[in-house]
Amino acid sequence: MARRGETIELAVLGLLHEGPMHGYELRKRLNLMLGWGRLLSYGSLYPALKKMLRGSLIAEVAPDQVPGVASRRQRIVYQLTDKGAAEFERLMSEVGPTAWEDDNFDIRFRFFSSTDMEIRLRVLEGRRSRLQERLDRVQRELAMTQKEVDRYAAELQRHGVESVEREVRWLSDLINAERGARTDTPPPPPSPAPSPAGND
Repeated sequence: MARRGETIELAVLGLLHEGPMHGYELRKRLNLMLGWGRLLSYGSLYPALKKMLRGSLIAEVAPDQVPGVASRRQRIVYQLTDKGAAEFERLMSEVGPTAWEDDNFDIRFRFFSSTDMEIRLRVLEGRRSRLQERLDRVQRELAMTQKEVDRYAAELQRHGVESVEREVRWLSDLINAERGARTDTPPPPPSPAPSPAGND
């Protein structure tokens, strides 16, 4: 499972890949990206930024040196270095279990426009396979325990199954759209994104 610091690092690199910004704006956009269940405090963000500065993945610049970054106060602006851009590209090209885990998949997906189509397909297929395994397990457990649990516990399990089923359908639509784009045939539009599936 990806550590929280690694997830924050990927998200920061991705946002700065789109353009320089100051810490307040970074935190605001990260919280929008991570969702209400994983709100990010300054106490988590600034140690990650300091680590990335030490590693020369990002650099601090004065706001007046960066066109298009407005600030009423003299906040420090962060921008990606060449080393940081290379690291972002490396991370986004990785294909393996960490790419489709719950902690990392949504961040990877947010920056899919920076990813090769073949990599996108492999990540989407890996995520779908991971969720299908989870769905099969939960459905077996539900069948075994339905007679042993009260109706609220059963309802919670049913809700979990439906959430995963929705995400599997959404992923299948996205995969079909990617394959259609690869063969230059107009694919059907993907379904709306579901809520993230619950953790194991």
